[in-house]
Amino acid sequence: MEFQNKSLIAPCGINCGVCMRYLREKNKCPGCRADDTNKLITCIRCKIKNCEFFKDENADFCFECTDFPCDKMEHIDKRYRNRYNTSLIENLEDIENLGIKKFLKNEDAKWTCSKCGGKISIHKGYCSNCGH
Repeated sequence: MEFQNKSLIAPCGINCGVCMRYLREKNKCPGCRADDTNKLITCIRCKIKNCEFFKDENADFCFECTDFPCDKMEHIDKRYRNRYNTSLIENLEDIENLGIKKFLKNEDAKWTCSKCGGKISIHKGYCSNCGH
């Protein structure tokens, strides 16, 4: 099950497994942590993914930084809360407090379509498989 894949959780807490770019059929994005092939230039140049903290500390997530949440993190969190009703800061706090396995299990329950079992896109708000 792809939701159980830690590599699909971006350093900022976005679940790439429910991103509309990851869920599309053509030119599918491989996820934030994967090779840059098929990624939008904005994803390649992401200020959070390319933060010096990750290069210097060999860390996995933003919550591991002493400056968490930084201005960049607060900016993207505000955008995701307003547009998609999801807090990336809360996602990161859940990963820190519950552990990645429990977080992934919760994500699976949250983003699985009750009608067909497909994945609900965080960006579109409906199932990428059946449209429900």
